[in-house]
Amino acid sequence: MRILLAGLLLLATPAVRAQIRPVVPASASATANRVNSPGVNAGDYLYVSGQGPRRPDGSLPATFEAQVRQALDNLKSIVQTAGLTMEHVVYTQVYLEDISKYREMNQVFAEVFAKGPPARAVLGVARLPEPSVQINAVAVRSLTDRRAVYPPGYKSDESAAPGILTHDRLFLSAMPGSDPSSGKVPDDPAAQVDFALDRMKAVLEAADLDLRHMVFVNPYLTADIPMRIMNQRYALRFEFGNTPARATIEVSSLPGGVHIEYTGVAVRDLKQRRAVRPKNMPPSPTASPCVFAGETLYCSAKSGFIPGLHGGVYASTTAHQLRQTMRNLLDNLEEAGMNFDQVVATNVYLDDLSDVGAFDEVYVQYFGRVLPARTTIEQIAPAERTSDKEGHYPDLEQVSFIAIRSPSSH
Repeated sequence: MRILLAGLLLLATPAVRAQIRPVVPASASATANRVNSPGVNAGDYLYVSGQGPRRPDGSLPATFEAQVRQALDNLKSIVQTAGLTMEHVVYTQVYLEDISKYREMNQVFAEVFAKGPPARAVLGVARLPEPSVQINAVAVRSLTDRRAVYPPGYKSDESAAPGILTHDRLFLSAMPGSDPSSGKVPDDPAAQVDFALDRMKAVLEAADLDLRHMVFVNPYLTADIPMRIMNQRYALRFEFGNTPARATIEVSSLPGGVHIEYTGVAVRDLKQRRAVRPKNMPPSPTASPCVFAGETLYCSAKSGFIPGLHGGVYASTTAHQLRQTMRNLLDNLEEAGMNFDQVVATNVYLDDLSDVGAFDEVYVQYFGRVLPARTTIEQIAPAERTSDKEGHYPDLEQVSFIAIRSPSSH
Protein backbone atom coordinates (compact mmCIF):
# COMPACT_ATOMS: atom_id res chain seq x y z
CA MET A 1 0.00 0.00 0.00
CA ARG A 2 1.54 3.22 -1.13
CA ILE A 3 0.11 6.73 -1.30
CA LEU A 4 1.49 9.95 -2.76
CA LEU A 5 -0.38 13.16 -2.01
CA ALA A 6 0.05 16.88 -1.91
CA GLY A 7 -1.84 20.04 -2.71
CA LEU A 8 -2.59 23.67 -3.24
CA LEU A 9 -3.57 26.69 -1.14
CA LEU A 10 -7.16 26.94 0.10
CA LEU A 11 -9.34 29.49 -1.64
CA ALA A 12 -12.46 31.02 -0.16
CA THR A 13 -15.73 29.12 -0.72
CA PRO A 14 -19.37 30.19 -0.55
CA ALA A 15 -21.16 29.52 2.70
CA VAL A 16 -23.78 27.20 1.21
CA ARG A 17 -24.82 24.69 3.86
CA ALA A 18 -26.26 21.19 3.60
CA GLN A 19 -27.70 19.05 6.35
CA ILE A 20 -26.03 15.71 7.05
CA ARG A 21 -28.45 12.93 8.03
CA PRO A 22 -27.98 9.18 8.52
CA VAL A 23 -30.06 6.80 6.43
CA VAL A 24 -30.92 3.58 8.27
CA PRO A 25 -33.35 1.05 6.77
CA ALA A 26 -35.84 -0.54 9.17
CA SER A 27 -34.21 -3.93 8.49
CA ALA A 28 -30.75 -2.78 9.65
CA SER A 29 -29.56 -4.17 12.99
CA ALA A 30 -28.30 -1.80 15.68
CA THR A 31 -25.01 -3.69 16.06
CA ALA A 32 -24.28 -3.39 12.33
CA ASN A 33 -24.22 0.41 12.65
CA ARG A 34 -21.71 0.75 15.47
CA VAL A 35 -18.96 2.08 13.21
CA ASN A 36 -20.83 3.50 10.21
CA SER A 37 -24.16 4.74 8.93
CA PRO A 38 -25.66 2.48 6.22
CA GLY A 39 -26.16 5.64 4.21
CA VAL A 40 -25.60 9.37 4.67
CA ASN A 41 -27.75 12.06 3.09
CA ALA A 42 -25.46 14.98 2.31
CA GLY A 43 -27.16 17.73 0.36
CA ASP A 44 -27.47 16.77 -3.30
CA TYR A 45 -25.95 13.31 -2.83
CA LEU A 46 -26.47 10.10 -0.89
CA TYR A 47 -23.42 8.05 0.12
CA VAL A 48 -24.00 4.32 0.73
CA SER A 49 -21.68 2.16 2.83
CA GLY A 50 -20.18 -0.99 1.37
CA GLN A 51 -22.93 -3.60 1.26
CA GLY A 52 -22.14 -7.27 1.71
CA PRO A 53 -24.08 -10.34 0.59
CA ARG A 54 -25.95 -11.24 3.80
CA ARG A 55 -29.70 -11.06 4.09
CA PRO A 56 -31.23 -8.91 6.87
CA ASP A 57 -31.62 -12.07 8.98
CA GLY A 58 -27.88 -12.74 8.75
CA SER A 59 -28.08 -15.70 6.40
CA LEU A 60 -25.83 -15.98 3.35
CA PRO A 61 -27.19 -16.92 -0.10
CA ALA A 62 -25.74 -20.15 -1.43
CA THR A 63 -24.47 -19.01 -4.84
CA PHE A 64 -22.25 -16.15 -5.94
CA GLU A 65 -24.94 -14.81 -8.26
CA ALA A 66 -27.42 -14.71 -5.39
CA GLN A 67 -24.84 -13.03 -3.16
CA VAL A 68 -24.32 -10.21 -5.69
CA ARG A 69 -28.07 -9.83 -6.03
CA GLN A 70 -28.45 -9.64 -2.25
CA ALA A 71 -25.69 -7.02 -1.94
CA LEU A 72 -27.54 -4.93 -4.51
CA ASP A 73 -30.84 -5.53 -2.68
CA ASN A 74 -29.18 -4.26 0.50
CA LEU A 75 -27.96 -1.20 -1.38
CA LYS A 76 -31.45 -0.67 -2.85
CA SER A 77 -33.00 -0.77 0.63
CA ILE A 78 -30.81 2.16 1.73
CA VAL A 79 -31.45 4.11 -1.47
CA GLN A 80 -35.22 3.67 -1.09
CA THR A 81 -35.11 4.61 2.60
CA ALA A 82 -33.58 7.91 1.44
CA GLY A 83 -36.59 8.42 -0.84
CA LEU A 84 -34.71 7.59 -4.05
CA THR A 85 -34.65 4.77 -6.60
CA MET A 86 -31.85 2.77 -8.18
CA GLU A 87 -32.10 5.14 -11.16
CA HIS A 88 -30.60 7.81 -8.88
CA VAL A 89 -27.40 5.78 -8.39
CA VAL A 90 -24.59 7.42 -10.36
CA TYR A 91 -21.53 5.49 -9.20
CA THR A 92 -20.72 2.10 -7.66
CA GLN A 93 -17.55 0.37 -6.54
CA VAL A 94 -17.58 -3.42 -6.60
CA TYR A 95 -15.05 -5.44 -4.61
CA LEU A 96 -14.61 -9.13 -5.46
CA GLU A 97 -12.47 -11.72 -3.69
CA ASP A 98 -12.41 -13.74 -6.93
CA ILE A 99 -12.03 -11.60 -10.06
CA SER A 100 -12.88 -14.64 -12.23
CA LYS A 101 -16.48 -14.11 -11.06
CA TYR A 102 -16.57 -10.81 -12.93
CA ARG A 103 -18.86 -11.97 -15.73
CA GLU A 104 -21.41 -13.37 -13.29
CA MET A 105 -21.38 -10.10 -11.36
CA ASN A 106 -21.71 -8.11 -14.56
CA GLN A 107 -24.78 -10.09 -15.63
CA VAL A 108 -26.56 -9.38 -12.34
CA PHE A 109 -25.75 -5.68 -12.74
CA ALA A 110 -27.22 -5.74 -16.24
CA GLU A 111 -30.49 -7.09 -14.83
CA VAL A 112 -30.68 -4.77 -11.81
CA PHE A 113 -29.61 -1.67 -13.75
CA ALA A 114 -31.43 -2.50 -16.98
CA LYS A 115 -32.16 1.20 -17.51
CA GLY A 116 -29.45 3.83 -17.12
CA PRO A 117 -26.62 1.87 -15.40
CA PRO A 118 -24.26 3.92 -13.21
CA ALA A 119 -20.54 4.45 -13.64
CA ARG A 120 -18.57 1.67 -11.94
CA ALA A 121 -15.19 0.41 -10.79
CA VAL A 122 -14.53 -3.30 -10.14
CA LEU A 123 -11.57 -4.48 -8.06
CA GLY A 124 -10.18 -7.83 -7.07
CA VAL A 125 -9.11 -7.75 -3.41
CA ALA A 126 -7.53 -10.15 -0.96
CA ARG A 127 -10.28 -10.19 1.66
CA LEU A 128 -13.64 -8.64 2.51
CA PRO A 129 -15.54 -8.35 5.81
CA GLU A 130 -18.14 -10.71 4.29
CA PRO A 131 -17.09 -12.87 1.35
CA SER A 132 -17.45 -12.79 -1.59
CA VAL A 133 -18.61 -9.33 -2.68
CA GLN A 134 -19.03 -5.79 -1.35
CA ILE A 135 -20.66 -2.87 -3.19
CA ASN A 136 -20.85 0.80 -2.24
CA ALA A 137 -22.56 3.62 -4.10
CA VAL A 138 -23.22 7.31 -4.61
CA ALA A 139 -26.71 8.49 -5.63
CA VAL A 140 -27.79 11.94 -6.77
CA ARG A 141 -30.98 13.38 -5.29
CA SER A 142 -32.23 15.06 -8.48
CA LEU A 143 -32.38 13.29 -11.84
CA THR A 144 -32.29 16.64 -13.61
CA ASP A 145 -29.24 16.70 -15.93
CA ARG A 146 -28.37 13.07 -15.10
CA ARG A 147 -27.14 11.45 -18.30
CA ALA A 148 -24.68 8.85 -19.45
CA VAL A 149 -21.53 9.95 -21.29
CA TYR A 150 -20.01 7.83 -24.05
CA PRO A 151 -16.82 8.77 -25.96
CA PRO A 152 -17.01 8.38 -29.75
CA GLY A 153 -16.50 4.76 -30.82
CA TYR A 154 -16.71 3.46 -27.24
CA LYS A 155 -16.88 -0.35 -27.11
CA SER A 156 -17.65 -2.36 -24.00
CA ASP A 157 -19.82 -5.24 -22.84
CA GLU A 158 -19.88 -3.91 -19.28
CA SER A 159 -23.20 -3.09 -17.61
CA ALA A 160 -21.90 0.36 -16.69
CA ALA A 161 -21.73 3.73 -18.39
CA PRO A 162 -18.22 5.18 -19.02
CA GLY A 163 -19.35 8.31 -17.22
CA ILE A 164 -22.45 9.70 -15.53
CA LEU A 165 -22.98 13.43 -15.65
CA THR A 166 -25.09 15.17 -12.99
CA HIS A 167 -25.98 18.83 -12.51
CA ASP A 168 -22.51 19.61 -11.14
CA ARG A 169 -20.22 16.56 -11.50
CA LEU A 170 -19.01 13.77 -13.72
CA PHE A 171 -18.53 10.31 -12.19
CA LEU A 172 -16.12 8.20 -14.25
CA SER A 173 -16.06 4.44 -14.55
CA ALA A 174 -12.71 2.72 -14.16
CA MET A 175 -10.74 3.20 -17.36
CA PRO A 176 -8.36 0.26 -17.93
CA GLY A 177 -4.79 0.27 -19.17
CA SER A 178 -5.51 -1.62 -22.37
CA ASP A 179 -5.80 -0.70 -26.04
CA PRO A 180 -9.43 0.41 -26.54
CA SER A 181 -9.49 -0.83 -30.14
CA SER A 182 -8.22 -4.37 -29.47
CA GLY A 183 -8.50 -4.86 -25.71
CA LYS A 184 -4.84 -5.95 -25.67
CA VAL A 185 -2.75 -5.15 -22.60
CA PRO A 186 0.70 -3.94 -23.74
CA ASP A 187 3.82 -5.37 -22.12
CA ASP A 188 5.23 -1.93 -21.27
CA PRO A 189 3.87 -0.60 -17.92
CA ALA A 190 4.23 3.00 -19.12
CA ALA A 191 2.07 2.23 -22.15
CA GLN A 192 -0.56 0.69 -19.88
CA VAL A 193 -0.63 3.84 -17.74
CA ASP A 194 -0.93 6.03 -20.83
CA PHE A 195 -3.81 3.99 -22.23
CA ALA A 196 -5.70 4.28 -18.93
CA LEU A 197 -5.11 8.03 -18.73
CA ASP A 198 -6.05 8.51 -22.39
CA ARG A 199 -9.29 6.62 -21.86
CA MET A 200 -10.14 8.71 -18.80
CA LYS A 201 -9.41 11.86 -20.81
CA ALA A 202 -11.72 10.67 -23.60
CA VAL A 203 -14.65 10.32 -21.17
CA LEU A 204 -13.98 13.82 -19.84
CA GLU A 205 -13.87 15.28 -23.34
CA ALA A 206 -17.17 13.56 -24.21
CA ALA A 207 -18.65 15.58 -21.35
CA ASP A 208 -16.97 18.79 -22.62
CA LEU A 209 -14.46 18.69 -19.73
CA ASP A 210 -10.74 17.99 -19.43
CA LEU A 211 -8.24 16.76 -16.87
CA ARG A 212 -8.20 20.14 -15.10
CA HIS A 213 -11.75 19.40 -13.92
CA MET A 214 -10.77 16.27 -11.97
CA VAL A 215 -11.16 16.66 -8.20
CA PHE A 216 -10.45 13.07 -7.13
CA VAL A 217 -8.74 10.11 -8.78
CA ASN A 218 -8.33 6.48 -7.71
CA PRO A 219 -5.43 4.81 -9.51
CA TYR A 220 -5.96 1.09 -8.87
CA LEU A 221 -2.95 -0.99 -9.83
CA THR A 222 -1.41 -4.39 -9.30
CA ALA A 223 2.19 -5.12 -8.33
CA ASP A 224 3.01 -5.39 -12.07
CA ILE A 225 2.93 -1.58 -12.42
CA PRO A 226 5.94 0.11 -10.78
CA MET A 227 4.73 3.05 -8.71
CA ARG A 228 7.59 5.21 -10.00
CA ILE A 229 6.52 4.74 -13.61
CA MET A 230 2.86 5.34 -12.83
CA ASN A 231 3.68 8.60 -11.05
CA GLN A 232 5.98 9.80 -13.82
CA ARG A 233 3.37 9.28 -16.53
CA TYR A 234 0.56 10.64 -14.35
CA ALA A 235 2.42 13.83 -13.42
CA LEU A 236 2.80 14.75 -17.09
CA ARG A 237 -0.98 15.16 -17.38
CA PHE A 238 -1.53 17.67 -14.57
CA GLU A 239 -0.34 21.10 -13.48
CA PHE A 240 2.26 20.83 -10.70
CA GLY A 241 0.67 21.46 -7.31
CA ASN A 242 -2.84 21.56 -8.78
CA THR A 243 -3.54 17.87 -9.27
CA PRO A 244 -6.69 16.10 -8.04
CA ALA A 245 -6.87 14.54 -4.59
CA ARG A 246 -5.82 10.91 -4.97
CA ALA A 247 -5.96 7.51 -3.31
CA THR A 248 -3.44 5.21 -5.00
CA ILE A 249 -4.41 1.67 -4.09
CA GLU A 250 -2.57 -1.52 -4.93
CA VAL A 251 -5.09 -4.33 -5.46
CA SER A 252 -4.84 -8.07 -5.96
CA SER A 253 -6.35 -8.14 -9.46
CA LEU A 254 -8.38 -6.17 -12.01
CA PRO A 255 -10.91 -7.22 -14.67
CA GLY A 256 -9.73 -8.37 -18.06
CA GLY A 257 -6.19 -9.06 -16.91
CA VAL A 258 -5.28 -5.37 -16.86
CA HIS A 259 -2.81 -4.05 -14.29
CA ILE A 260 -4.00 -0.48 -13.86
CA GLU A 261 -7.23 1.48 -14.08
CA TYR A 262 -8.29 5.02 -13.19
CA THR A 263 -11.62 6.13 -11.81
CA GLY A 264 -12.68 9.40 -10.22
CA VAL A 265 -14.88 12.49 -10.04
CA ALA A 266 -14.73 15.75 -12.00
CA VAL A 267 -16.50 19.05 -11.34
CA ARG A 268 -18.30 20.65 -14.27
CA ASP A 269 -17.54 24.27 -13.36
CA LEU A 270 -13.86 25.04 -12.76
CA LYS A 271 -14.92 27.95 -10.55
CA GLN A 272 -16.25 25.33 -8.11
CA ARG A 273 -12.86 23.57 -7.92
CA ARG A 274 -10.63 24.63 -5.02
CA ALA A 275 -7.61 22.75 -3.69
CA VAL A 276 -6.49 22.57 -0.05
CA ARG A 277 -2.93 22.08 1.18
CA PRO A 278 -1.97 22.14 4.87
CA LYS A 279 1.17 24.10 5.67
CA ASN A 280 3.12 20.94 6.56
CA MET A 281 2.61 19.47 3.07
CA PRO A 282 4.76 20.67 0.15
CA PRO A 283 3.26 20.99 -3.36
CA SER A 284 3.33 17.75 -5.31
CA PRO A 285 3.30 16.73 -8.97
CA THR A 286 0.97 13.80 -8.27
CA ALA A 287 -1.76 14.68 -5.71
CA SER A 288 -3.38 17.48 -3.74
CA PRO A 289 -4.30 16.62 -0.14
CA CYS A 290 -7.93 17.71 -0.73
CA VAL A 291 -9.95 19.38 -3.48
CA PHE A 292 -13.36 21.03 -3.22
CA ALA A 293 -16.09 20.35 -5.78
CA GLY A 294 -18.42 23.14 -4.74
CA GLU A 295 -19.19 22.40 -1.09
CA THR A 296 -17.93 18.79 -1.21
CA LEU A 297 -14.35 18.12 -0.12
CA TYR A 298 -12.61 15.09 -1.65
CA CYS A 299 -9.51 14.10 0.34
CA SER A 300 -6.55 11.94 -0.59
CA ALA A 301 -5.91 8.74 1.32
CA LYS A 302 -3.72 9.22 4.37
CA SER A 303 -1.70 6.74 6.41
CA GLY A 304 0.13 7.00 9.71
CA PHE A 305 3.03 8.76 8.00
CA ILE A 306 4.52 11.55 10.14
CA PRO A 307 5.25 14.45 7.75
CA GLY A 308 8.28 16.70 7.75
CA LEU A 309 11.99 16.18 8.26
CA HIS A 310 12.84 12.54 9.08
CA GLY A 311 9.21 11.64 8.41
CA GLY A 312 7.88 8.13 8.13
CA VAL A 313 5.62 5.54 9.74
CA TYR A 314 7.06 4.77 13.17
CA ALA A 315 4.08 3.14 14.91
CA SER A 316 4.08 -0.65 14.88
CA THR A 317 0.34 -1.34 15.38
CA THR A 318 -2.77 -0.54 13.39
CA ALA A 319 -4.39 1.38 16.25
CA HIS A 320 -1.35 3.60 16.83
CA GLN A 321 -0.90 4.26 13.12
CA LEU A 322 -4.57 5.23 12.86
CA ARG A 323 -4.17 7.98 15.46
CA GLN A 324 -1.51 9.63 13.31
CA THR A 325 -3.66 9.08 10.21
CA MET A 326 -6.55 10.90 11.83
CA ARG A 327 -4.22 13.72 12.83
CA ASN A 328 -3.10 13.99 9.21
CA LEU A 329 -6.72 13.99 8.02
CA LEU A 330 -7.60 16.65 10.59
CA ASP A 331 -4.82 18.87 9.19
CA ASN A 332 -6.67 18.81 5.88
CA LEU A 333 -10.07 19.46 7.45
CA GLU A 334 -8.84 22.35 9.57
CA GLU A 335 -7.14 23.96 6.58
CA ALA A 336 -10.55 23.82 4.89
CA GLY A 337 -12.28 25.27 7.95
CA MET A 338 -14.03 21.97 8.66
CA ASN A 339 -14.07 19.12 11.20
CA PHE A 340 -14.75 15.38 11.44
CA ASP A 341 -18.49 15.96 11.96
CA GLN A 342 -18.65 16.96 8.30
CA VAL A 343 -17.18 13.71 6.94
CA VAL A 344 -19.91 11.80 5.10
CA ALA A 345 -18.05 8.83 3.59
CA THR A 346 -14.79 6.99 4.21
CA ASN A 347 -12.83 4.23 2.51
CA VAL A 348 -10.73 2.15 4.89
CA TYR A 349 -7.85 0.02 3.60
CA LEU A 350 -6.46 -2.43 6.14
CA ASP A 351 -3.28 -4.45 5.82
CA ASP A 352 -5.09 -7.25 7.68
CA LEU A 353 -8.84 -7.37 8.28
CA SER A 354 -8.15 -9.22 11.52
CA ASP A 355 -7.21 -5.79 12.91
CA VAL A 356 -10.66 -4.30 12.25
CA GLY A 357 -11.71 -4.50 15.91
CA ALA A 358 -8.68 -2.56 17.13
CA PHE A 359 -9.08 -0.12 14.24
CA ASP A 360 -12.75 0.51 15.06
CA GLU A 361 -12.09 1.24 18.74
CA VAL A 362 -9.96 4.21 17.70
CA TYR A 363 -11.92 5.20 14.59
CA VAL A 364 -15.27 5.82 16.29
CA GLN A 365 -13.72 8.24 18.78
CA TYR A 366 -13.31 10.88 16.07
CA PHE A 367 -16.89 11.20 14.84
CA GLY A 368 -20.07 12.66 16.27
CA ARG A 369 -23.70 11.61 16.15
CA VAL A 370 -23.72 10.89 12.41
CA LEU A 371 -21.12 8.25 11.54
CA PRO A 372 -19.92 8.41 7.93
CA ALA A 373 -20.85 5.79 5.36
CA ARG A 374 -17.89 3.42 5.17
CA THR A 375 -16.29 0.72 3.04
CA THR A 376 -13.59 -1.51 4.52
CA ILE A 377 -11.36 -3.92 2.59
CA GLU A 378 -8.05 -5.76 2.72
CA GLN A 379 -6.84 -5.15 -0.80
CA ILE A 380 -3.64 -7.22 -0.90
CA ALA A 381 -2.03 -9.89 1.26
CA PRO A 382 -0.64 -8.58 4.59
CA ALA A 383 2.86 -7.16 4.71
CA GLU A 384 5.63 -8.39 6.99
CA ARG A 385 5.35 -6.24 10.11
CA THR A 386 8.97 -5.50 10.77
CA SER A 387 10.76 -2.18 10.81
CA ASP A 388 13.60 -1.19 8.51
CA LYS A 389 16.99 0.01 9.74
CA GLU A 390 15.58 3.52 10.27
CA GLY A 391 12.68 2.29 12.37
CA HIS A 392 10.02 2.70 9.65
CA TYR A 393 7.09 0.26 9.57
CA PRO A 394 4.83 -0.61 6.61
CA ASP A 395 1.43 1.07 6.32
CA LEU A 396 -1.08 -1.06 8.23
CA GLU A 397 -4.07 1.15 7.40
CA GLN A 398 -5.09 4.00 5.12
CA VAL A 399 -8.20 6.19 5.09
CA SER A 400 -9.64 8.48 2.44
CA PHE A 401 -12.83 10.47 2.86
CA ILE A 402 -15.44 12.84 1.49
CA ALA A 403 -16.72 15.74 3.62
CA ILE A 404 -19.33 18.38 3.02
CA ARG A 405 -19.67 21.91 4.38
CA SER A 406 -22.60 21.83 6.78
CA PRO A 407 -23.58 22.74 10.32
CA SER A 408 -22.05 20.50 13.00
CA SER A 409 -23.85 17.18 13.23
CA HIS A 410 -23.52 17.06 17.02
